[in-house]
Amino acid sequence: MSTGPITMPSPKAAALLRHKPFRLFFMARGMSGFAYQIATVAVGWQVYALTHSAFALGMVGLVQFVALAGLSFVGGHAADKYERRRVAQICQSIEGLMAAVLAWGSLAGWLRVPEIFVAVAVLGAARSFESPAVSALLPGVVPAGLLQKATALTTGVFQMAAVAGPALGGLLYAFGPGVPYSVMALCWLLSGTLNGTIQLERKVEAKTPPDFRAVFAGVGFVRRNPAILGTISLDLFAVLLGGATALLPIYAHDILHTGPWGLGVLRAAPAVGALCMTAFLARFPITRRVGMRMFQAVIMFGLATVAFALSRRLAFSLLALAAMGAADTISVIIRLSLVQLATPDDMRGRVGAVNYLFINASNLLGEFESGITAALLGAVPAAALGGVGTVLVALLWMKLFPALRDVERLE
Repeated sequence: MSTGPITMPSPKAAALLRHKPFRLFFMARGMSGFAYQIATVAVGWQVYALTHSAFALGMVGLVQFVALAGLSFVGGHAADKYERRRVAQICQSIEGLMAAVLAWGSLAGWLRVPEIFVAVAVLGAARSFESPAVSALLPGVVPAGLLQKATALTTGVFQMAAVAGPALGGLLYAFGPGVPYSVMALCWLLSGTLNGTIQLERKVEAKTPPDFRAVFAGVGFVRRNPAILGTISLDLFAVLLGGATALLPIYAHDILHTGPWGLGVLRAAPAVGALCMTAFLARFPITRRVGMRMFQAVIMFGLATVAFALSRRLAFSLLALAAMGAADTISVIIRLSLVQLATPDDMRGRVGAVNYLFINASNLLGEFESGITAALLGAVPAAALGGVGTVLVALLWMKLFPALRDVERLE
């Protein structure tokens, strides 16, 4: 990765992309991420078009969270117990079939909000198994010594999907909701097929018995590491309060007065900021005071959220959203680095499940919180109060987790 326009990959990156197991994994990761990002636009716009309800938009996040919370630890244990590429393949195939059902229902005219909620719950359940499996699969498809470069590449492709997916989803929705759902189905089914053809470099043998204690071992591991606990809980509460992106259909439709294409551009803006920040940090990494830098980034995320909430111009809204994505990326990189460096390989699935639960709980419950608050107070006060709450949480966590605040280097 490099700053500015994306240039030719480095020699190590090019060698990784020529390495067949990683190349297949990389392509599958991109396809799955692309499908998921299209879904954020298609589902949000369709639900709001059918209901014109902020509460209904919030319920999209709650439905996904219920499925996520109920199955994440089981999904993490499955990633450590069974063949990870097969777990990922099965999950992506289920997601593809569910997207096909959404396309069929939209084209046939029988799809309504309850059916969308059922589909969203199934997608959330599948992702609660897919994400830990994919995260734990990565070390098995790269040559020794190239894990950090591989992590950067896979993060980059997901961010590029987060840029292109919402924008394309908004454009495709102009032809009807069945079109983006059909593209989602194709991408997920291709992703599952690619994962099924991967030949692993190194297989990790399961070392844990299938008992209740083993399923929740990742929770104990995180609890015993204050810096990790502080990092992921900060993300949980900060994004929980700063979930303004759930209100983007309202902003696009009622405040900024754009169509589905505008919603797609708004959805893509945080990913543009995240991609630019990733490129910058790839060349100028954070080498000191990483704990304090993470807190500063969360505060900037909250301030950018307030700026977006008060904006009435599309250009300024896009700038604020891009700043939110850039600030969030700093927190993500520090959190993932801390977890990677501290987790043994045979626990990566279960610890990844805890991390995944915290990350997505913040996003999904943040959507629900924003929807409920917007239904009571209006979209603008809800988004602004969420940004202020994010800043306050960051300041409080600096006091509660001094070990995290004082982390000097990622070593």
